[in-house]
Amino acid sequence: MIKPACQLVIALAIAFSIAPTVLPAQEAIGGASQNTLAGEVKAAHSKTIKETLKEGGIIMIPLGVVSMVMFSLIGYGLVILRKQRLVPETSVYALRDYFSHGEYDAAAAYCKFNNGFFTDVVYAGLSSIGQGKEICERAMEDCLAKAVSSLSTRFYYLNLIGVVTPMLGLTGTVLGMMRAFSTLGASGIGDPSTLAGAIGEVLVATATGLFVAIPAFTAYYVFRNWITEATSYCEDHVSALFRGMPYHAMTGLYYGDDPLFAALPALTQDQ
Repeated sequence: MIKPACQLVIALAIAFSIAPTVLPAQEAIGGASQNTLAGEVKAAHSKTIKETLKEGGIIMIPLGVVSMVMFSLIGYGLVILRKQRLVPETSVYALRDYFSHGEYDAAAAYCKFNNGFFTDVVYAGLSSIGQGKEICERAMEDCLAKAVSSLSTRFYYLNLIGVVTPMLGLTGTVLGMMRAFSTLGASGIGDPSTLAGAIGEVLVATATGLFVAIPAFTAYYVFRNWITEATSYCEDHVSALFRGMPYHAMTGLYYGDDPLFAALPALTQDQ
Protein backbone atom coordinates (compact mmCIF):
# COMPACT_ATOMS: atom_id res chain seq x y z
CA MET A 1 0.00 0.00 0.00
CA ILE A 2 1.09 3.54 -0.65
CA LYS A 3 1.70 5.46 2.50
CA PRO A 4 -0.19 8.69 3.16
CA ALA A 5 3.00 10.71 2.82
CA CYS A 6 3.63 9.25 -0.60
CA GLN A 7 0.04 9.94 -1.60
CA LEU A 8 0.48 13.58 -0.60
CA VAL A 9 3.69 13.89 -2.62
CA ILE A 10 2.02 12.34 -5.68
CA ALA A 11 -1.00 14.67 -5.37
CA LEU A 12 1.24 17.75 -5.14
CA ALA A 13 3.25 16.61 -8.14
CA ILE A 14 0.06 16.14 -10.19
CA ALA A 15 -1.23 19.56 -9.10
CA PHE A 16 1.95 21.37 -10.06
CA SER A 17 2.05 19.58 -13.38
CA ILE A 18 -1.55 20.55 -14.24
CA ALA A 19 -1.40 24.18 -12.98
CA PRO A 20 0.68 25.59 -15.86
CA THR A 21 -2.00 24.46 -18.33
CA VAL A 22 -5.09 25.32 -16.26
CA LEU A 23 -4.13 28.88 -15.28
CA PRO A 24 -3.45 30.15 -18.83
CA ALA A 25 -6.77 28.64 -19.93
CA GLN A 26 -8.63 30.47 -17.15
CA GLU A 27 -6.80 33.71 -17.98
CA ALA A 28 -7.75 33.28 -21.62
CA ILE A 29 -11.40 32.72 -20.74
CA GLY A 30 -11.42 35.69 -18.34
CA GLY A 31 -9.64 37.87 -20.87
CA ALA A 32 -12.11 36.88 -23.56
CA SER A 33 -15.08 37.73 -21.33
CA GLN A 34 -13.52 41.06 -20.37
CA ASN A 35 -12.79 41.86 -24.00
CA THR A 36 -16.39 40.97 -24.90
CA LEU A 37 -17.74 43.20 -22.12
CA ALA A 38 -15.39 46.03 -23.09
CA GLY A 39 -16.48 45.65 -26.69
CA GLU A 40 -20.13 45.88 -25.69
CA VAL A 41 -19.48 48.97 -23.56
CA LYS A 42 -17.45 50.54 -26.34
CA ALA A 43 -20.24 49.82 -28.81
CA ALA A 44 -22.77 51.36 -26.45
CA HIS A 45 -20.64 54.48 -26.03
CA SER A 46 -19.83 54.77 -29.73
CA LYS A 47 -23.41 55.80 -30.57
CA THR A 48 -23.83 59.30 -31.88
CA ILE A 49 -26.32 61.79 -30.45
CA LYS A 50 -28.47 61.32 -33.54
CA GLU A 51 -28.58 57.57 -33.03
CA THR A 52 -29.37 57.95 -29.34
CA LEU A 53 -32.22 60.35 -30.03
CA LYS A 54 -33.50 58.05 -32.76
CA GLU A 55 -33.89 55.33 -30.16
CA GLY A 56 -36.51 57.46 -28.41
CA GLY A 57 -39.04 56.68 -31.10
CA ILE A 58 -41.56 58.88 -32.87
CA ILE A 59 -42.31 60.87 -29.71
CA MET A 60 -38.94 62.60 -30.14
CA ILE A 61 -40.36 64.64 -33.04
CA PRO A 62 -42.84 66.68 -30.95
CA LEU A 63 -40.26 66.91 -28.16
CA GLY A 64 -37.79 68.39 -30.65
CA VAL A 65 -40.32 70.94 -31.89
CA VAL A 66 -41.26 71.95 -28.35
CA SER A 67 -37.60 72.29 -27.37
CA MET A 68 -36.98 74.69 -30.28
CA VAL A 69 -39.95 76.80 -29.19
CA MET A 70 -38.60 76.80 -25.63
CA PHE A 71 -35.13 78.00 -26.66
CA SER A 72 -36.69 80.72 -28.83
CA LEU A 73 -38.77 82.01 -25.91
CA ILE A 74 -35.80 81.92 -23.56
CA GLY A 75 -33.65 83.87 -26.02
CA TYR A 76 -36.43 86.39 -26.55
CA GLY A 77 -36.90 86.82 -22.82
CA LEU A 78 -33.20 87.35 -22.18
CA VAL A 79 -33.26 90.23 -24.67
CA ILE A 80 -36.65 91.82 -23.94
CA LEU A 81 -37.04 91.48 -20.18
CA ARG A 82 -33.99 93.41 -19.11
CA LYS A 83 -34.96 96.21 -16.75
CA GLN A 84 -32.84 98.69 -18.68
CA ARG A 85 -34.73 97.85 -21.86
CA LEU A 86 -38.22 98.04 -20.37
CA VAL A 87 -37.47 101.25 -18.47
CA PRO A 88 -34.52 102.87 -20.30
CA GLU A 89 -32.63 105.57 -18.43
CA THR A 90 -32.56 107.82 -21.51
CA SER A 91 -36.37 107.94 -21.53
CA VAL A 92 -36.51 108.57 -17.78
CA TYR A 93 -34.11 111.52 -17.97
CA ALA A 94 -35.73 112.95 -21.11
CA LEU A 95 -39.23 112.87 -19.59
CA ARG A 96 -37.97 114.35 -16.33
CA ASP A 97 -36.58 117.27 -18.30
CA TYR A 98 -39.85 117.80 -20.21
CA PHE A 99 -41.96 117.57 -17.04
CA SER A 100 -39.73 119.93 -15.08
CA HIS A 101 -40.13 122.59 -17.78
CA GLY A 102 -43.87 122.00 -18.24
CA GLU A 103 -43.39 120.82 -21.82
CA TYR A 104 -46.10 118.19 -21.72
CA ASP A 105 -46.79 118.36 -25.46
CA ALA A 106 -43.14 117.52 -26.14
CA ALA A 107 -43.29 114.75 -23.51
CA ALA A 108 -46.37 113.22 -25.18
CA ALA A 109 -44.69 113.42 -28.59
CA TYR A 110 -41.56 111.76 -27.17
CA CYS A 111 -43.62 108.91 -25.68
CA LYS A 112 -45.52 108.44 -28.91
CA PHE A 113 -42.34 108.25 -30.96
CA ASN A 114 -40.44 106.06 -28.45
CA ASN A 115 -43.26 103.75 -27.49
CA GLY A 116 -42.45 101.02 -25.00
CA PHE A 117 -43.27 99.55 -21.62
CA PHE A 118 -42.49 102.74 -19.66
CA THR A 119 -43.35 105.43 -22.19
CA ASP A 120 -46.75 103.91 -22.98
CA VAL A 121 -47.75 104.28 -19.33
CA VAL A 122 -46.63 107.92 -19.25
CA TYR A 123 -48.47 108.63 -22.49
CA ALA A 124 -51.66 107.13 -21.06
CA GLY A 125 -51.38 109.50 -18.11
CA LEU A 126 -50.72 112.56 -20.28
CA SER A 127 -53.65 111.81 -22.58
CA SER A 128 -56.00 111.68 -19.54
CA ILE A 129 -54.44 114.39 -17.41
CA GLY A 130 -57.15 116.94 -18.22
CA GLN A 131 -59.84 114.73 -16.67
CA GLY A 132 -58.47 114.88 -13.16
CA LYS A 133 -56.06 112.99 -10.93
CA GLU A 134 -58.23 109.94 -10.33
CA ILE A 135 -58.92 109.23 -14.01
CA CYS A 136 -55.32 109.94 -14.94
CA GLU A 137 -53.95 107.48 -12.38
CA ARG A 138 -56.55 104.87 -13.35
CA ALA A 139 -55.56 105.20 -17.01
CA MET A 140 -51.89 104.63 -16.14
CA GLU A 141 -52.73 101.64 -13.93
CA ASP A 142 -54.82 100.08 -16.70
CA CYS A 143 -52.08 100.64 -19.27
CA LEU A 144 -49.43 99.13 -16.98
CA ALA A 145 -51.63 96.12 -16.19
CA LYS A 146 -52.21 95.56 -19.89
CA ALA A 147 -48.47 95.72 -20.63
CA VAL A 148 -47.65 93.30 -17.80
CA SER A 149 -50.37 90.92 -18.96
CA SER A 150 -49.01 91.00 -22.51
CA LEU A 151 -45.49 90.14 -21.35
CA SER A 152 -46.66 87.46 -18.92
CA THR A 153 -48.86 85.79 -21.53
CA ARG A 154 -45.96 85.40 -23.93
CA PHE A 155 -43.78 83.64 -21.39
CA TYR A 156 -46.58 81.61 -19.83
CA TYR A 157 -45.94 79.18 -22.69
CA LEU A 158 -42.71 78.22 -20.91
CA ASN A 159 -44.80 77.03 -18.00
CA LEU A 160 -47.01 75.11 -20.41
CA ILE A 161 -43.95 73.50 -22.00
CA GLY A 162 -42.68 72.50 -18.57
CA VAL A 163 -45.96 70.72 -17.89
CA VAL A 164 -46.46 69.11 -21.31
CA THR A 165 -42.98 67.75 -22.07
CA PRO A 166 -42.86 65.26 -19.16
CA MET A 167 -46.24 64.01 -20.36
CA LEU A 168 -44.81 63.54 -23.84
CA GLY A 169 -41.88 61.68 -22.33
CA LEU A 170 -44.30 59.53 -20.39
CA THR A 171 -46.14 58.78 -23.62
CA GLY A 172 -42.85 57.64 -25.11
CA THR A 173 -42.35 55.49 -22.01
CA VAL A 174 -45.72 53.79 -22.51
CA LEU A 175 -45.06 53.19 -26.20
CA GLY A 176 -41.61 51.82 -25.45
CA MET A 177 -42.91 49.48 -22.78
CA MET A 178 -45.57 48.23 -25.18
CA ARG A 179 -42.83 47.40 -27.70
CA ALA A 180 -40.73 45.83 -24.95
CA PHE A 181 -43.47 43.48 -23.80
CA SER A 182 -44.41 42.71 -27.40
CA THR A 183 -40.79 41.74 -28.04
CA LEU A 184 -40.72 39.70 -24.85
CA GLY A 185 -43.86 37.85 -25.89
CA ALA A 186 -42.45 37.10 -29.34
CA SER A 187 -38.88 36.07 -28.46
CA GLY A 188 -39.34 34.87 -24.90
CA ILE A 189 -37.15 35.55 -21.91
CA GLY A 190 -34.15 33.87 -23.54
CA ASP A 191 -33.12 37.04 -25.44
CA PRO A 192 -32.69 39.81 -22.84
CA SER A 193 -30.68 42.07 -25.19
CA THR A 194 -33.74 42.86 -27.30
CA LEU A 195 -35.76 43.66 -24.21
CA ALA A 196 -32.95 45.89 -22.92
CA GLY A 197 -32.93 47.80 -26.21
CA ALA A 198 -36.65 48.54 -25.94
CA ILE A 199 -36.22 49.68 -22.34
CA GLY A 200 -33.38 51.93 -23.52
CA GLU A 201 -35.80 53.66 -25.88
CA VAL A 202 -38.13 54.22 -22.93
CA LEU A 203 -35.38 55.90 -20.93
CA VAL A 204 -34.33 58.16 -23.83
CA ALA A 205 -37.86 59.54 -24.28
CA THR A 206 -38.38 60.08 -20.56
CA ALA A 207 -35.00 61.75 -20.07
CA THR A 208 -35.57 64.05 -23.05
CA GLY A 209 -38.91 65.18 -21.66
CA LEU A 210 -37.28 66.05 -18.33
CA PHE A 211 -34.33 67.80 -19.99
CA VAL A 212 -36.77 70.10 -21.80
CA ALA A 213 -39.09 70.65 -18.83
CA ILE A 214 -36.43 71.66 -16.28
CA PRO A 215 -35.00 74.69 -18.16
CA ALA A 216 -38.51 75.71 -19.25
CA PHE A 217 -39.76 75.86 -15.66
CA THR A 218 -36.58 77.61 -14.51
CA ALA A 219 -36.78 80.27 -17.22
CA TYR A 220 -40.49 80.85 -16.57
CA TYR A 221 -40.04 81.65 -12.89
CA VAL A 222 -36.93 83.74 -13.51
CA PHE A 223 -38.74 85.78 -16.18
CA ARG A 224 -41.78 86.19 -13.97
CA ASN A 225 -39.58 87.70 -11.26
CA TRP A 226 -37.96 89.98 -13.82
CA ILE A 227 -41.37 91.24 -14.96
CA THR A 228 -42.39 91.92 -11.34
CA GLU A 229 -39.16 93.80 -10.72
CA ALA A 230 -39.52 95.85 -13.91
CA THR A 231 -43.15 96.68 -13.04
CA SER A 232 -42.17 98.00 -9.62
CA TYR A 233 -39.30 99.97 -11.17
CA CYS A 234 -41.67 101.49 -13.75
CA GLU A 235 -44.23 102.43 -11.10
CA ASP A 236 -41.57 104.25 -9.07
CA HIS A 237 -40.48 106.39 -12.02
CA VAL A 238 -44.02 107.14 -13.17
CA SER A 239 -45.02 108.18 -9.64
CA ALA A 240 -41.96 110.45 -9.47
CA LEU A 241 -42.92 112.13 -12.75
CA PHE A 242 -46.53 112.85 -11.77
CA ARG A 243 -45.81 113.75 -8.15
CA GLY A 244 -46.98 117.32 -7.50
CA MET A 245 -48.80 117.56 -10.83
CA PRO A 246 -51.13 120.64 -10.83
CA TYR A 247 -54.23 118.80 -11.97
CA HIS A 248 -56.50 121.74 -11.06
CA ALA A 249 -54.71 123.95 -13.58
CA MET A 250 -54.88 121.37 -16.33
CA THR A 251 -58.61 120.65 -16.37
CA GLY A 252 -59.86 120.12 -19.91
CA LEU A 253 -56.36 119.93 -21.42
CA TYR A 254 -55.43 117.08 -23.71
CA TYR A 255 -51.92 116.02 -24.70
CA GLY A 256 -51.30 113.64 -27.55
CA ASP A 257 -52.34 113.18 -31.14
CA ASP A 258 -54.87 110.40 -30.71
CA PRO A 259 -58.26 111.45 -32.11
CA LEU A 260 -61.12 112.26 -29.73
CA PHE A 261 -64.48 111.02 -30.94
CA ALA A 262 -66.65 111.93 -27.97
CA ALA A 263 -68.67 115.17 -28.27
CA LEU A 264 -71.60 116.87 -26.61
CA PRO A 265 -74.99 115.25 -27.14
CA ALA A 266 -76.78 116.40 -30.28
CA LEU A 267 -79.72 117.84 -28.27
CA THR A 268 -77.35 119.98 -26.25
CA GLN A 269 -75.73 121.30 -29.40
CA ASP A 270 -79.13 122.24 -30.87
CA GLN A 271 -80.02 124.24 -27.77
